[in-house]
Amino acid sequence: MDLSIVIPTYNEEENIILLYNELKEVLNKLKKTHEIIFVNDGSNDKTEEIINSIKDKNFKPIHFRRNFGQTAAIDAGFKASTGDIIVTLDADLQNDPKDISRLLTGIEQGYDIVAGWRANRKDTFSKKFISKGAKFLRGAILKDKLKDSGCTLRAYKKECVENLNLYGEMHRFIHIILKNKGFKIAQIKVNHRERIYGQTKYNMSRTFKSLLDMVLLNFWSKFSTRPIHFLGGIGLASMIFGFLITAYLVIIKLFFNQAIGDRPLLIFAVLFIIFGTLFLMFGVLADILIKIYYQKEKQYTIK
Repeated sequence: MDLSIVIPTYNEEENIILLYNELKEVLNKLKKTHEIIFVNDGSNDKTEEIINSIKDKNFKPIHFRRNFGQTAAIDAGFKASTGDIIVTLDADLQNDPKDISRLLTGIEQGYDIVAGWRANRKDTFSKKFISKGAKFLRGAILKDKLKDSGCTLRAYKKECVENLNLYGEMHRFIHIILKNKGFKIAQIKVNHRERIYGQTKYNMSRTFKSLLDMVLLNFWSKFSTRPIHFLGGIGLASMIFGFLITAYLVIIKLFFNQAIGDRPLLIFAVLFIIFGTLFLMFGVLADILIKIYYQKEKQYTIK
């Protein structure tokens, strides 16, 4: 199979057939063997019924029992794909299927991932404002230089996602995960269209979830193979600070004959030493767990 098209779908009953017809027209012109995978993310409208009505040997429907989220839908689509190249796009008709050929051109030029950039977005002001805020946070926390991390329209080589497991709201950070693995990423301008049918699924709660995922991803990208350096570093700093306070108290007790038993500094010194010891222990335990984890998962990728 040359090409797999993965489309996460949630309550898009008006758009399914329209998108399918557009895709078939584009894919037939490409003259590549292909499959179209609609992942129904537990829709509660007629999405499942409409998807099941499509009769095509190259069509592969996946239905979740309930709504698990876009990240889970993309992950399921990746795992069900058999194409050498996997293309993802939204089901709301805002992504233009005609841009698929341009994504494939980027893959042919040697890139592992080609991401779409909605340079002229057709979204509401509030949605674009929230996206700009999220972009600022991604740049600050993850050093993400991609101009549009939220665009689902992307092309991946199959090898990029073979050992990829997504969770939370990680679909926005797939490119960062793959970049940390050493894959080459390009970004091209793509057409973005106004939503005609259905309602956007984007809300503020997803932004807060993404913020937590950013923090986790930042930690994992830097310390996934050496958590002792992070946790142990905090522990040593806390212990040293505690010992310095203790040394100060000992000096004023021995040389200046001042009482230290009722001083808050004594309590702080004990607490810093205890916390430092605990963090050091957590670092050792985390390092042991990481070694167990990497017995099954490789910490490197081979080109």
